[in-house]
Amino acid sequence: MAQNSIGDPIRIGTRGSPLALIQANQVRDGLLAAHEGLEVEIVVIRTSGDRIQDRPLADVGGKGLFTKEIEEAMLDNRIDLAVHSMKDVETWLSDGFVIDAILERADPRDGFIGRDAARLADLPAGAVVGTSSMRRQSQVLAARPDVRVESIRGNVETRLAKLADGECDATLLAVSGLVRLGKVDVLTSIMDVDEMLPAVAQGAVGVEIRESDDSLRRLLAPLNHADTAVRVGAERAVLAALDGSCRTPIGALAEFDGPDALTLTGLVASLDGKTVHRRCERGARIDAIMLGTELGAALKADAGPNLFTA
Repeated sequence: MAQNSIGDPIRIGTRGSPLALIQANQVRDGLLAAHEGLEVEIVVIRTSGDRIQDRPLADVGGKGLFTKEIEEAMLDNRIDLAVHSMKDVETWLSDGFVIDAILERADPRDGFIGRDAARLADLPAGAVVGTSSMRRQSQVLAARPDVRVESIRGNVETRLAKLADGECDATLLAVSGLVRLGKVDVLTSIMDVDEMLPAVAQGAVGVEIRESDDSLRRLLAPLNHADTAVRVGAERAVLAALDGSCRTPIGALAEFDGPDALTLTGLVASLDGKTVHRRCERGARIDAIMLGTELGAALKADAGPNLFTA
C-alpha cells in the first residue's frame, strides 16, 4: 500500500450535492489512477451555503459560505483536502490554504432552459427568468430589459424543479454541471459567450489543501491541468483587480489563441443591466496573471466607483 506523511486513507472534503460528489469522485479517481494502492475516502460536509436557501448569497455572506466549514475541517485535521467548483471559490483564500491542482476544464458556457422558449430572445415580454446569479441577472436584463428576474437558489435538481413547477419561465445553469450530472438534455440552447459571459473559472474544478502540505502536493501533481490553470489564473486575476465579490456582476473568460497566446474577455456591469463595461485583450500565455490584472484594472477604471457601491 502506498504510504504518505498524512496517513491513509486520504480524506476528501466536499459538499453533499450530487454535482459536488461527482466532482469529488473525479478527484478520487484521479488520485487512485495516479498512485497504485492509495486509499481515498469522501467526507461530506454540509456548509452554510447549502443550509441557507431562501436568500441570495450576497445577502448572507457570499461565496465563503460554501468553503468556510470545509476549511475548518482541514484545520481540525478531519479532512486532508477539499474539492470545489472554482467559480464558488472566494477571490482570496483564507491564510494557510492554497488551490494546488485544477482539473481539466469542461465547457465554461451558460445554458438556457426554457419551458416554452428555446432561447432568451424567444421569451415574451414580462416573462420571468429565475436565477440567483447577479452576473446572469445583469446580462439577461442588458439583452432583454422587458423581462423580469426572480431569485431562485438550490442545487441543479432544485432549480429544475422550480422551473417545472412554474415559478419561472426560464433559468440559466452552467453547461459543465449539466454535463457532469448527465442532464445536458434539459438544455434548450447553449448561450454564446458574447451574449452571456461566463463566471470566473466556470467549468473548472479545484483542489484546496493546507499550504504547508508538501506530501499532498506531490500526490496531486499528476491531476493538475496546466492549460486550465493558466486560464483560471488569468480570470481570477481579473476578479482580484476588481475586488470582486458576489455583490458585483463580473464575468471573465480566457481562451488560448494558438499555443502561446491568450485572449481574455472581462465584464463588469450594474445589476439592472443598464450599464455594462466589457473589454477584450490578448497577451502571452506566460503573462496570464499580468494580463488579467491589467484588464481588471482597466474595467475598474471604466466602471468608476459608483458602480461598485450601488
